[in-house]
This record gives sequence, C-alpha cells and structure tokens, in this order.
Amino acid sequence: MKVVIFDMDGTLIDSQKDITISVNYVRQEKYKLKPLEMQFIVDAINMEVRNLPKLFYETEIYDPSARDMFEKHYYEQCVQNPYLYEGIEETLQTLVQNSVKLSVATNAPTQFAQRMLEHLGVSHLFDVIIGADKVSAAKPDPQMLLEILSHYQYDKQKHKAWMVGDNSKDILSAKAAQIDSMFATWGFTPKAEHPTLLSHPKEILDIVL
Repeated sequence: MKVVIFDMDGTLIDSQKDITISVNYVRQEKYKLKPLEMQFIVDAINMEVRNLPKLFYETEIYDPSARDMFEKHYYEQCVQNPYLYEGIEETLQTLVQNSVKLSVATNAPTQFAQRMLEHLGVSHLFDVIIGADKVSAAKPDPQMLLEILSHYQYDKQKHKAWMVGDNSKDILSAKAAQIDSMFATWGFTPKAEHPTLLSHPKEILDIVL
C-alpha cells in the first residue's frame, strides 16, 4: 500500500485571495485597521512560529468574537476564488487510478477544507480530510498524519507513505511521523531547502509510482 498525504492551502489549492479578504474584513469591522497586503498574510500563515492575532489584528490573543466573525465570513468567502494548481487534478486522478491512497492534513478547520475541496470537485478523491480542529496540536505536530496512517492501518515495514506540503510545518510533521516528504514550490513558498523539491505536481508520480 502507498499513501500520499497532502497539505491543502498552497499545495493543492491557491486560497490566498479569499483568506486575505476575510482577514481584512475582520480588521476593518472589528478593529478599524487598514487592510494588509496578501503577501504579508500568506507569509505570516507559513511562518513556523508566529502569533497570528498580533500579526493580523494587533492583539496578543485571539478574541473569540474575532474568530467567530472570521469563520462566519470565510465560510461564505472561501469558495469565491480558490483554484486548484495546474496539474493537481490530473495528478490526484492518476494516483487514485494506480491504487494510491490519498488524504489531506491541513491546519485550516476541517469544515473549510471539505467545503473548498468539494467546491473544486476533488473531495471524493480523498479518504480522509482532517483539519486542526480534529486534533489537540496542529502541524508541525504529527498528530494529524498519525491519525491518517492509523486509518489505513499503516505498517512501515510493508507500506510507504509521503507528505506533500509547501512549508516547514508539513516537513517537520512528516519527520515526526517517520514518513518521507516532498516540498511543493508551485504554491505559497517558491524557494526552500529540502532534498525533494517539486516544481510541478506531476513530479509526484515519478516518485510514488
């Protein structure tokens, strides 16, 4: 058995426009702050260690009402502009046709991940779609990956698994789960240090198949 676990934002889909719109909506409505640039928001999300309330809303802790406002807005917004990166859908279909098991491990809430992947017509290709709300610690902690591997009754003596992601948190989670990883450079992070750098999704096929 072969298993490929994908990160979502910046790996499978480009969601940066909608994330930016929703963050700036909360900045304006709740905090009366000027909008942030999209690149700043994406860079902040991808940082290994960061305080997002401080970076996004200039407050030390995430106010529950700000979180609720963001989630309510983003639930409607998240399906307005996202798109699959070029070559993703064909790569996923080819993997499934070759009996490779596919899952998603994202630090986004599960409901958004399912909604977006369904909207883009690929959710049925994944056995498990798991977000940060389903575990006690998000990536780089390996919990999500270990849950997915457990779902498949993964045995590292007999099976093979990979994590595909676009930032260090994905790579660290794979290392902690003791599986291989690949770094996607077509998304939010075009430059990185990693033994397996991918410039196009179809390169996954050469490695896995």
